[in-house]
Amino acid sequence: MTVGSHRALALTARVCFLESLAKGVGALVQASLEGAKVLASQTAEPSLRLRRQDLVLDLPRAISAWQGEVDKRIHDALRDLRTGRPVSARVAEAGAPKVDIPLSLVDDSDMDRDLTASRLSQAVSDLTGQEYTDLNARLQAVGGQVDGSNGHIDVLSPQWMAKGVVEGWLTSGMTIAHWATLQTVLQNEVSHWAQEAYHHANRVLLDHGVRPEIDLRPFIKRTRDSGVGPARATMPGGLGASSGSRAVHGGAGALGPTGNSGLQPLGQAYDETQMLTQTPGMRAAAQPQVVLSKLNQVVARQVPGFAPTAPVQSPVALSAGLGQAIHNVGQAVRHHADGQGGVLTSPAAALQELQQSKLALKQAASTPVERATIEIVALLFQAILQEERLPATIRVWFARLQMPVLRVAVSEPDFFATTSHPARVLIDRMGACVMGFVTGSQEHDDALHKEIKRIVQVVEAYPDTGRRVFQTVLTEFERFLESYFREHNEASRKGVSLAQQVEQRETFAIQYTIELRKMLDGVPVHEGVREFLFKVWADVLGHSAVLTSQASDETRALKKAAADLIWSASAKTSREERADVLMRLPPLLKAVREGMAQAGLPVEKQDEHIQSLNAALAAAFSARSAALSAAHLKAVTDRLDALDDVLPDIGEVELDEQTLRDLSGHESDNLEIVAEGGTMPTPAMLGWARDLHVGSWFKLEYRGKSESVQLAWQGLQKQLILFVSPSGRGVLFQLHRLAAFLQAGLLVPVEEEPLTTRATREALAKLDADPARLLS
Repeated sequence: MTVGSHRALALTARVCFLESLAKGVGALVQASLEGAKVLASQTAEPSLRLRRQDLVLDLPRAISAWQGEVDKRIHDALRDLRTGRPVSARVAEAGAPKVDIPLSLVDDSDMDRDLTASRLSQAVSDLTGQEYTDLNARLQAVGGQVDGSNGHIDVLSPQWMAKGVVEGWLTSGMTIAHWATLQTVLQNEVSHWAQEAYHHANRVLLDHGVRPEIDLRPFIKRTRDSGVGPARATMPGGLGASSGSRAVHGGAGALGPTGNSGLQPLGQAYDETQMLTQTPGMRAAAQPQVVLSKLNQVVARQVPGFAPTAPVQSPVALSAGLGQAIHNVGQAVRHHADGQGGVLTSPAAALQELQQSKLALKQAASTPVERATIEIVALLFQAILQEERLPATIRVWFARLQMPVLRVAVSEPDFFATTSHPARVLIDRMGACVMGFVTGSQEHDDALHKEIKRIVQVVEAYPDTGRRVFQTVLTEFERFLESYFREHNEASRKGVSLAQQVEQRETFAIQYTIELRKMLDGVPVHEGVREFLFKVWADVLGHSAVLTSQASDETRALKKAAADLIWSASAKTSREERADVLMRLPPLLKAVREGMAQAGLPVEKQDEHIQSLNAALAAAFSARSAALSAAHLKAVTDRLDALDDVLPDIGEVELDEQTLRDLSGHESDNLEIVAEGGTMPTPAMLGWARDLHVGSWFKLEYRGKSESVQLAWQGLQKQLILFVSPSGRGVLFQLHRLAAFLQAGLLVPVEEEPLTTRATREALAKLDADPARLLS
């Protein structure tokens, strides 16, 4: 490799790094904003809580300017690199050229800015250590190591990035005080942003054969044992590994053990997860794509014409011989299945038959690309058929998908370019749902098994429609899962029903609270009664609406009690009014107690509320505020009576951890409500929690139990999520608590990666060992 090519590679790595940063600026600022909202929703000392609330108000106004400043800095650097000019960022440290100027005091704001940038730079260095070290080693191999000579900061250095982010923050109108309030979030998000960019730069050099193996021994630093315990669990794909392989794997630390005793402070949680080398949600999505990209590289080296594209522009026509061969093999597989009672005798028999048919398919292929595609698809299904965690009967139905998938893979090259191809997603979703499937005689009677059988038969019936048939049945399968756990699965039916009731009751309660607040705005009512109506009686109304309907006599009676409470708690200035209150009070309090009892409030809680109401009503006798006029009372009463007509649409009510109440009061023998445990989740972890799929299996540690559970239901806006154990134990999470359990490793996916990704990884290993099989 020449000096010129060395320089070109070093420049290409820097350009790739900056381009990756530019693509991620929007995600960085949005994640920072989400992190600020999470902080503001947490309890804290008054002064800190006030600062967080101010931050949430100020940051949205500055977010566009901040993003613009960072983006401009990156693109200016790209321009300078491409034109051969030094990137315009001078080193302010001792290494800068000395200039004879009078000494003066450094302005406090400049000092604060530099210290903030220095801390951010250190945080980035800590989290991106492996990728950054690898990049340095590879750049040294081409004579272009990260450099700070001539008074300039290298664009690859954490100092350059940190300086730009902090200066952009300040230029946008935000302050160092704002930064300090959000510091742990910002350091975490910027570090993940940098991690992705370093990874891309490493990938460019690795693709050009620059030091695929790196000896880390010169970089290992011996440190004293910190006493940190081992990690409880990792997320799908494990901790993100650096590009390429290593001759030595140094210990980089671990997450400390986390308990089940409530959420930790956000700053502590962000520190706890600093060893994660990528944003969790991004890692879960990116890992399958990395495996697929590696497969494409391996195949393309052996088969020059193999060049998948995404998205596919136009289908590629199958050669006539291969099309007929696929048809013949498919018919033979179906005939064999029909001769054995509708299913092949075993996965081994299915595997043997498909392996035998591979030779006929390759002989019928007319191009090297077709032969390579046949080999890859065969390896994928070989891995799937040998996956022992899948029930045997399910595996043989999967075997019948090989010919339809092969037809799609040959005609639609993007099957190998993206993990979102509907054929891949369908196999992954069905596989995830049956990983915990109960084997035995009931397996054939289960509605899920029958649906998988139906889907395979539909795909077989429409062989020429390509991705459309896979997309159609994938949509149908997603819809089926909604009804399956609600109506057909004995373990989950009761839990889903109870969870839906909890959500419906909670939504009604929120709706009633919204309208009650509007109604009582400006009405002279004692504060104690006002809070009772908002926090207790709205839930009582919601429970009655679910149990008997919103328009039932029972619900109307509860609304009437609310109107009576409002009138009784207003100022009473005449003897007649006071006498009227005393006469109406006993039956009113009796109705209130009965309503609370029907809603499930414990007797001690009922007593507390009745005592508080008595005190509030007694205060009305001596109140000097304006009395509630008869006209005003009638307006309130009429509004309460017609409340159902003005309630906001259930789809318009924003459900989040701030509006959802403590749901522990809804717990029953068949439904557990998770109200504590886990560690404060990052915004990325919240995103991962939202993206979980119904039907997926997890390992849950809760209340002293460790068992497998299946995600059976997601409520409106995915703010409530139900998991069900095989025994029928329902465990209901709010989204925020679910993310907390994921982050703490108390809820871990049974599948570390999708079924087709695992199969692709196994196929890749076989191709690495024997690449000639692609064309043989």
